[in-house]
Amino acid sequence: MPDRGGGPTGPRTRAGGPSRVRALLLALGVLAVLAMAFVMFSGFWTDWLWYRSVDYASVFTTTLWTKLGLFAVFGAIMAAAVGFNIWLAHRLRPPLSAMSTEQQSLDRYRMSVAPYKKWVLAAITALVGLIAGAAASGEWRTWLLWVDGVPFGTKDPQFHLDVSFYAFDLPWYRFLLGFGFAATVLSVVAAALTHYLYGGLRVTSPGARATAAATGHLSVLIGLFVSLKAVAYWLDRYGLAVKSSDLKATGNWTGLRYVDANAYLPAKTILFCIAVICAVLFFATLWRRTWQLPVIGFGLMVLSAILIGGLYPAIVQKFTVQPNEQAKEAPYIKKNIDATRAAYGIGSAKVSDYSGTGGAGSKAGQRKAADAAASYRLVDPNVVSPAFQQVQQPRKYYQFPATLNVDRYKDPSTGKLQDTVVGLRELNIAGIQKHNWINDHFTYTHGFGMVTAKGTGTVTDPKQGTIGSPAFTEAGLPTTGDLGPYEQRIYYGEKTTQYSIVGGPQKELDYESNGEKTTRYKGGSGVSLSSPLNRAAYAVALSEPQMLYSGAIGKGSRILYNRTPKERVEAVAPWLTLDGDAYPAEVDGRIQWIVDAYTTTDAYPYSSRTTLGDTTTDSLTSDSRSVVAQQNQVNYIRNSVKATVDAYTGKVTLYQWDTKDPVLRTWMKAFPGTVKAKKDIPADLEAHMRYPQDLFKVQRELLTRYHVTDAAQFYSGSDAWQVPDDPTTRAGTAVPPYYLSLKMPGQKQQAFSLTTTFTPSGRPNLGAFMAVDADATSPDYGTIRVLRVTGNNVQGPQQMQSELNGGEDVADFVRNLKGTDSDIEYGNMLTVPLDGGFLYVEPVYTRGGSQNYPLLKKVAASYAGGKPVFADSLSGALDAVFGTTAAEPPSSTRPPGRTKPPTGDGQALQQAVQDAQKAYDEGQDALKGPTPDWQAYGKAQKDLQDALKRAEAAGASAATPSSGGGVAKPGGGGSG
Repeated sequence: MPDRGGGPTGPRTRAGGPSRVRALLLALGVLAVLAMAFVMFSGFWTDWLWYRSVDYASVFTTTLWTKLGLFAVFGAIMAAAVGFNIWLAHRLRPPLSAMSTEQQSLDRYRMSVAPYKKWVLAAITALVGLIAGAAASGEWRTWLLWVDGVPFGTKDPQFHLDVSFYAFDLPWYRFLLGFGFAATVLSVVAAALTHYLYGGLRVTSPGARATAAATGHLSVLIGLFVSLKAVAYWLDRYGLAVKSSDLKATGNWTGLRYVDANAYLPAKTILFCIAVICAVLFFATLWRRTWQLPVIGFGLMVLSAILIGGLYPAIVQKFTVQPNEQAKEAPYIKKNIDATRAAYGIGSAKVSDYSGTGGAGSKAGQRKAADAAASYRLVDPNVVSPAFQQVQQPRKYYQFPATLNVDRYKDPSTGKLQDTVVGLRELNIAGIQKHNWINDHFTYTHGFGMVTAKGTGTVTDPKQGTIGSPAFTEAGLPTTGDLGPYEQRIYYGEKTTQYSIVGGPQKELDYESNGEKTTRYKGGSGVSLSSPLNRAAYAVALSEPQMLYSGAIGKGSRILYNRTPKERVEAVAPWLTLDGDAYPAEVDGRIQWIVDAYTTTDAYPYSSRTTLGDTTTDSLTSDSRSVVAQQNQVNYIRNSVKATVDAYTGKVTLYQWDTKDPVLRTWMKAFPGTVKAKKDIPADLEAHMRYPQDLFKVQRELLTRYHVTDAAQFYSGSDAWQVPDDPTTRAGTAVPPYYLSLKMPGQKQQAFSLTTTFTPSGRPNLGAFMAVDADATSPDYGTIRVLRVTGNNVQGPQQMQSELNGGEDVADFVRNLKGTDSDIEYGNMLTVPLDGGFLYVEPVYTRGGSQNYPLLKKVAASYAGGKPVFADSLSGALDAVFGTTAAEPPSSTRPPGRTKPPTGDGQALQQAVQDAQKAYDEGQDALKGPTPDWQAYGKAQKDLQDALKRAEAAGASAATPSSGGGVAKPGGGGSG
């Protein structure tokens, strides 16, 4: 008979089920742990691959090892401190026979802990060590600044210490102090609990509350705490030099005031001495075994902190300072003025008086001077983007930025630099017709081409396009014009935020023009996906499992990500603060993004702080431009680095710009080899660099108060200014600065500048005009010139706008638009100093009707408080303002077809000019219609270039039509 209960089969079956379940659960647990480990590893591995791909692996390794080192050292110190005190408290426990009834009730807790006390100790120390190490690793910047800090060469006026002590040393000392406080407090708590658990401390039992051993142990720990408090009092003395406070008359204030120097400073010194004595009393309990004196000393320290550190300064402020605040604070206000002007680079600003009411020159002389005073940029880059989008955006998967940039290129008709509006035709992934993984990440991968237009004029001849539309000088798909051949594909741009996989089996759409053109990326950037490990890591990091098995990925496939210029620069230089506006330039056959970067600190003694996010906000930042470093408070800033990002390869290059900046020199020591020397900047690239907008906005905000150098006048605020609201909008936000080539009083020729206006605080009239030389190649680069208006009630921008809006000409113009379904739109109001007065020029656009993009229709102008005029052109507006006609149109507005007198072989020259005019007309005809013929336009541009070369060979210089103008090779840089 078969065995029904004890055979080998039955028991094995019953026992095998649970065993298999346990094995399965164990395997699942192991797999879960491995999966989590791989998820963490994938983040680390993809970061390492990316940094290696951009040749900045040293930044990754330096940052990583610094974080790991701080984590290990401070985590170990914290764990050792807490663990040692728990062990010591356990070792100093009293014998069981000496325990009270209260402690005997804790037996069950001690019994439950006893078998696992080693594990409990290890767990507690590991936990506090991990937390402390993680917190310390976040201080890697503080550590690197301290260990690599270089001197500023400037001393503070109170303690006569180098500024590097406050910027680099003091933050690290404060971190160490905070860490010491945390370690001491945790040690006291851990030791006290251990003493209580093992009978060294009693709470409710009668008799002695603590054993001698517990008393000595805890007294030493509290003595360490009080010693650290003494160190804190001493460091607080120096902290007064960078302390922020509010001074009633001047608002935000940094540095010592009268009450700080005469009350807080001696109070901190006295409290330091008291804390040292109190600490000695706590240490003395090792011999006296009583807390009586230490407790008295601690109470005295607390009382002194209240009376000496709080009450006494309040009395000094109330009865000594307030009755004569201006006289008492004057020396300290002067220190604040000097430090703030030095820290923000505004100390060398040239402030001069300027009447603003107009000179005594003749109207004819003023009219002639107006032509040379500035290159009036009528094409507003903040307005005309829709025109670029409608005319030069042939497919929905392309886009232009809402705010274009202003650069400078040579006008072939004059050989001089002219303002040129620039926009890149970037990829707009949201505009593709069908979304799927292949289209989004393999097919549509890049934008195409730089489009440029004249900044000083628009189309004026209907044969050349719609009147008032931008006069394109580089256009088409691919673009043709006068930039010459350059790499037009844009794989890295401000709008390119998605990842793309290129270079593999899947071809990319290049562009559509008479058929679809495809390409494969050959830039060499990105991370290779040939390795299964890399594919798996990115599949996890991007949450895209298709990357593991897709046939679209194969040999040569590379993944491109972190593709915006600011993302790339921030990643390779995390110690820099970036300007809110990266701008493109065509440099030596490549499109380069130029990014201005700043080094900052908030620890420059006596320099007032400002919040970058608030200071750099204006009427443009809310819609089209990002704001630099939101809520990042600083009181020292330098444009120390100029960075570039190649739009095709993504290559990031950092160039040293401010060679004297100690903060940059410190970071260059910490990250050697990451920043190239200033002398390595190519000349073609430097020609496109310009003074950054965000730095200018910070400086103009500070100059609203700190243009005053007299302490008494600064205190009274009688000459305070404000940045006016943008008169062309109703948002109530600050007017943006404008790039403009103009001639300031005393200058012999126009200089590419960044300009702004000021109004007196609370008043609409003009208070001052500010311009900085923005041409990076100029010997005067960075020179700030301020014209302080001395005339009474000189018309301000908002007043001019209000008067213009109320004029009959504008009313009639708006009234005539009502039947055309069009709206009026004002462009940038340009302010130009001219013969003792200010000339306002403002382009006026219409938008709507048959052309749903802005068209320049009118130009408004006003001079020295005169009545605003409203004309069809700039020359007409200037003629009306001055009541006279210019003898000859300026070169930037030369009428179409005008040429210089021929020389040399006249017959050959005449034929070449005729051929050039014919080619130009054919090119403009090709642009007409809803679908421009780009192939015909390209052929016409080649014929035009050939004709110009023949004209040059004939011994003459031919001028092309002004509205069709072209641009030759780049000769200068700027963006607006």
